[in-house]
Amino acid sequence: MAARCVMVLGTTSGAGKSWLATALCRWYSNQGLKVAPFKAQNMSNNARVVAGPGGGHGEIGSAQYFQALAARAEPDVRMNPLLLKPEADTRSQVVLMGQVSEALSALPWRGRSARVWPQIAAALDALRAENDVVVIEGAGSPAEINLQASDVVNLRVARHAGASCLLVTDIDRGGAFAHLYGTWALVPEDERALIQGFVLNKFRGDAALLAPAPEMLQQMTGVPTVATIPMQWHHGLPEEDGVFDGAAHASGVVHTTIAVVAYPRISNLDEFQPLKAVPGVRLLWARSPADVAGSDWIVLPGSKATAADLAWLRAQGLDAAVAAHAARGGRVLGICGGLQMLGEALIDSHGVDGNAAGLGLLPLVTAFEPAKTVRHTRTAFGAAHGAWQALAGTAVQGYEIHHGQTAQHPAMAAAGDVSHAVIPGLAWQNARGNVLGLYLHGLFEDAGILRALFGADAPTLDAVFDRLAGGIDTWFSPQWLQAHRGRA
Repeated sequence: MAARCVMVLGTTSGAGKSWLATALCRWYSNQGLKVAPFKAQNMSNNARVVAGPGGGHGEIGSAQYFQALAARAEPDVRMNPLLLKPEADTRSQVVLMGQVSEALSALPWRGRSARVWPQIAAALDALRAENDVVVIEGAGSPAEINLQASDVVNLRVARHAGASCLLVTDIDRGGAFAHLYGTWALVPEDERALIQGFVLNKFRGDAALLAPAPEMLQQMTGVPTVATIPMQWHHGLPEEDGVFDGAAHASGVVHTTIAVVAYPRISNLDEFQPLKAVPGVRLLWARSPADVAGSDWIVLPGSKATAADLAWLRAQGLDAAVAAHAARGGRVLGICGGLQMLGEALIDSHGVDGNAAGLGLLPLVTAFEPAKTVRHTRTAFGAAHGAWQALAGTAVQGYEIHHGQTAQHPAMAAAGDVSHAVIPGLAWQNARGNVLGLYLHGLFEDAGILRALFGADAPTLDAVFDRLAGGIDTWFSPQWLQAHRGRA
């Protein structure tokens, strides 16, 4: 018997689709049901390494990775069969079933749908056959009429799965009822019946003040408003689309300020989410030298376009700010693309990313290769010293996604300028010990690392997921809850 399929659509990007789908994954799982998430096409540079076909590894969007964990399911590439990773405003790397496809990457946007739909449909059908419930997330809005003919992620998926669709809107932006009605009206008439519930997200104040709008909207559309989610409620998950709110985040009396450089093609920024909950840590996003002034750490995160983001960093004057911070003994951490930037040079003989001079804070050289390293990694820090000494001997697990291969600069090594390999082939320190670069993503998601660096723990993901699931019981109407409890 095929699984029940519930789909979360949105009137806009950022309406709340991803975290609501995550909440539903845990809510259904808490009923003892076997649950899987699905998003046909995701556009994001936040990606995770998961199980791929034939026992290998592949990439999916981070949102579906977290949704799988919420569902208590093993994440795999079928849960996000198509991932688009933007490399520039008009170019994306296409990842199909977890693997980079150069042929699809070269095709225009509308030319891809016929090529990818069979794999998308097969992945969804396989998940439906193996599970009791599949929670499906849409993308953007189903009313983007310029894209409806080539749709592979919204209503085409809903039709294929026979999904019961929720349409969520952000009422805090204003015009929520117009968004809901306009979206419903622009959906082809024969598909409107797929939308079976409206959800108001980020509502402030007394819900009684909404009347009579939900009733009027139901009279016009036949669709009930099945949930109202309050503004003051914070879901605790990373933002899927890399939206920076500009505010610093801190918990308790601040003892450590960490500035993460937010260059245009930042990737895997979701790995910093746990730092927001560490007592005494203030996390902020930096786009100018003024933003990093007074910080204790400067972090250069991952990048989907390392050479281009390095050029942007220099254009902002952040190269000098990072160098001055390091010269004062301040901590500098580079992760993946950030590690590559810290070295002496980026060498690209294959047209993968671009050539560039590095920041020169580590005596390393990175060569870009066409083949991408995609894998889980379990290892331990060696004899870390200086500012990062607390990591010495600490076990760590994470994941790698990179085209670059990094090694000691031969000429500098011959001259005696040798970096200290904290983890051979994966992590290096400078001689002073305050600059650390590593290829491993997920450092701050490891409880042992947080304890070593801060002597504290952050809330577990399971606690976040359970709180999300509890919200479903609070916000949704009794009629909707009754219809969706238990097996179909």
